[in-house]
Amino acid sequence: MFNIKEISTATMVLFAVIDIIGSIPIIIQLRQKVGHIQSGKASIVSLIIMVAFLYLGEEILQLIGIDINSFAIAGSFILFFLSLELILGIRIYRDEMPTSASIVPLAFPLIAGAGTMTSLISLRAEYEVQNIIVAIVINVILVYGVLKTTKQIEHLLGPTGIAVIRKVFGIILLAIAVKLFRSNIGVL
Repeated sequence: MFNIKEISTATMVLFAVIDIIGSIPIIIQLRQKVGHIQSGKASIVSLIIMVAFLYLGEEILQLIGIDINSFAIAGSFILFFLSLELILGIRIYRDEMPTSASIVPLAFPLIAGAGTMTSLISLRAEYEVQNIIVAIVINVILVYGVLKTTKQIEHLLGPTGIAVIRKVFGIILLAIAVKLFRSNIGVL
């Protein structure tokens, strides 16, 4: 049975972990690099990855011999390097002549990354699956909306505003990476 409280809580947890608002500078930077972001494709792939991981995540990790904490630590390294790109203005992620940005790095690891997947496993332990799926769908709709409006957001903020937001959210992303690392390294 659907539970509004569970849906609301799961939606807020996923929204905080996905942090699509904080990812706006990364999305703008990707759009500047590749010219076009496939919003629909990135959103659908993110939805599929999250729902699949909700059902199969623990089994897949156990099958290949990886515990959740190791997975979360690996995700913290990805977030760490993304934050360095934002803070220092350096380019770590390089792709051989990308033509668009949809699955990598948008759908995975930016939207449906290790933090999101670890959160899904944690939420599944506490809430009903159908409520988590509704929360995932709500977040994917929000993600799609942000991806579709990055040009308008970029025009609204201007180059200076984007540079400031890039630095601020780079520091926030770095803090999330450190927290994810710190909370999981003790368990190992």
